[in-house]
Amino acid sequence: MSANSYSSLCDDFYVDMYVNTELDLPTERDTILTFFDRIQKQFPTMGRFFRRESNDYYLEEDHAPGHYRWVSLEGDRIGSGMANPSSFEEAYRQDRLVLELMPYMLGVTPLDVDSLDLSISMDFDCSGNHDEVIAEALFGMSAFSCLLDLPESKPIVYSPAMVVALSDDRRTQARISIESKTSVYEPGEKEPSRDEAISLSLTVRQYPRTTERFDAVASFERQCELAESMMAEKVVSHFVQPLTEVIAQRRST
Repeated sequence: MSANSYSSLCDDFYVDMYVNTELDLPTERDTILTFFDRIQKQFPTMGRFFRRESNDYYLEEDHAPGHYRWVSLEGDRIGSGMANPSSFEEAYRQDRLVLELMPYMLGVTPLDVDSLDLSISMDFDCSGNHDEVIAEALFGMSAFSCLLDLPESKPIVYSPAMVVALSDDRRTQARISIESKTSVYEPGEKEPSRDEAISLSLTVRQYPRTTERFDAVASFERQCELAESMMAEKVVSHFVQPLTEVIAQRRST
């Protein structure tokens, strides 16, 4: 499936990459600005640069069109992502550039890489109780559903996640998670607070093998293939479609 096909199944669609490092990233002014200047030369519309209180640095496009890029430098993590890309390749071009620049502009060598993550995420606008939607869509026929037969029982924490190994050495892993944005009700509150979207995310993570020098770009290409394959063969039919069906039913009532 193409990125456009996934976008038609949800309200927002994201492709994100993170390089998690063993050592802290450089904090020198010249190093940071030179790195982001190089990114901007390749993607001139990324004109918003800012620093958060945590000393994380971001370069991004305007969010208003709903279609935007971003790159970040955190204490021990490099991030690169795109919201609602028209194709996977449109997002991957930026990720590859970051991977190619990080050894000589940020000093991140193969020894410094703790892990490399590639995530494909979806947001589903849902104004009702997210936990109830997730429980109905994904747990209706499971063992957990018996707990909902108890008198006055209602799900209030349903944010399931699972990690599976994709290689014999367990250094290639996949994590699927569904996040409810409905907060847990506490006695004394007027009502549970709600956000707008249920978030579903698939992350393929690669840990470097100790028997060979880590090639970040080659690993990234393999992870992209794995993530796209899992989305098409597993995630859409078993997670996305049940969620969208329940959300649509609730909107129509």
